[in-house]
Amino acid sequence: MPRRRFLKASAQLAALGLSAPGLAENSGSGVSAARLPRWRGFNLLEKFNAERNRPFLEADFEWMAEWGFDFVRLPLSYRAWAPGDDWLKLREETLVEIDQAVEHGRKHKIHVNINFHRAPGYCVNPPKEPLDLWSDEKALEACAFHWAHFARRYKGIPNSQVSFDLLNEPAQIPEADYVRVVKKLVEAIRGQDPDRLIIADGLRWGRDPVHGLANLGIAQSTRGYDPMGVSHYKATWVGGADQWSEPTWPLKVKDHDVWDKERLRKQNIQPWKELEKKKVGVHVGEWGAFHHSPHAVVLAWMRDCLELWKEAGWGWALWNFRGAFGILDSQRKDVRYESFRGRQLDRKMLDLLRSY
Repeated sequence: MPRRRFLKASAQLAALGLSAPGLAENSGSGVSAARLPRWRGFNLLEKFNAERNRPFLEADFEWMAEWGFDFVRLPLSYRAWAPGDDWLKLREETLVEIDQAVEHGRKHKIHVNINFHRAPGYCVNPPKEPLDLWSDEKALEACAFHWAHFARRYKGIPNSQVSFDLLNEPAQIPEADYVRVVKKLVEAIRGQDPDRLIIADGLRWGRDPVHGLANLGIAQSTRGYDPMGVSHYKATWVGGADQWSEPTWPLKVKDHDVWDKERLRKQNIQPWKELEKKKVGVHVGEWGAFHHSPHAVVLAWMRDCLELWKEAGWGWALWNFRGAFGILDSQRKDVRYESFRGRQLDRKMLDLLRSY
């Protein structure tokens, strides 16, 4: 970073109560990648899509804290702060808005997890990136550059306040390719901030633990979208979802093929408990059900998920806070909403989440 931009960024961060590169050393916080706190909260989507890039709302943090939650995940598109053809040219005004979210978290005692939902060379959603992170060295160098910038930017802020989630939901990627990329990104971060808490999503859209990363001293993030017949019923971005039968819980897919709590335990909990034996902390980075699934079915399914995660000792982050999966303004047709500070609150869902 040129010296003039560095000094400007340092002043902005200091004004927010944050630390810039060199201002403070990481004092530690007792938070360990080997066993994560049972953080519970939500995903906030203000910079999930660069075309709808907006500042984060302090009210979200305030309300979460008021209700007893302590975690936000920020799925970010790098195009929000690098919109041009030059991936290495950063837009400082957008980065300052992310700083503001970190400050909102500090003020309201909400842990902020920074995630690259769209990174140079990869995104699980369209449009496809021009280069491929898994095979193109230029894309990998650019991604490492961006993570190194974030590491410098937040060096000195304890892990109790900020963590990094490297890449959102790697899909059908060979494990060897994923491990190689993650190692490069971890190296870039630790080159600037050796103590930063780092999390990697599981493979196969976050579902599968990655044992090849177990020796890196990082945690891993799983998902809570199974079965898709409940979580993504009539989702416009899933081919054929509008043709699925209206879900129930437990969900009968076909004869002798049923999703229930015990199947979730066997298929989605036990493999990750094996990973935990290698001193890898686990968190459920995303979960939830789209608003077309019947509300009573969603709540029954959510209760089973929450009971399993509490038993496992895992935290979670609902996708999302405000919107079609969330507790505010979800526009479900079968919910009697409660008016809450200009929003429509799903009180039953909120009460269920607070009870776990």
